[in-house]
Amino acid sequence: METTDEARHMDQQKKGGRPVKRVKKSCTLVVRVTETERLLVTGKAREAGMKTSEWFRAAAKKATVTARLKPEEATLLRMLSGLANNLNQLARLAHREGLLSVQSKCRKALDEIDRLLQSLRKDDRKSNKR
Repeated sequence: METTDEARHMDQQKKGGRPVKRVKKSCTLVVRVTETERLLVTGKAREAGMKTSEWFRAAAKKATVTARLKPEEATLLRMLSGLANNLNQLARLAHREGLLSVQSKCRKALDEIDRLLQSLRKDDRKSNKR
């Protein structure tokens, strides 16, 4: 009976090996990249003194993603394209018949284009420029 107690006591004292991690990385994410992209990522990781997987995790945490156009924004862009077409037709008409004959139509088209551009500018998406 003493040997069992002694063995249990010895097991409790032996705490060798790697410490237990608080958060285990148990999920795997596979990403397909081109050879050029792989070289770029591994180069950046090396420059940062990190493993590639560490660099990916850090980059994913810091990344900001620009959302695609909302359906109403896409509609505004189609309307803007149509107005640009109309303005082009008015410019051709002005060359044929004179500017004064189409001045008010041009002003209306330009005002509508300006209104659409203003509504597109007031979105809350970040610019892609850095």
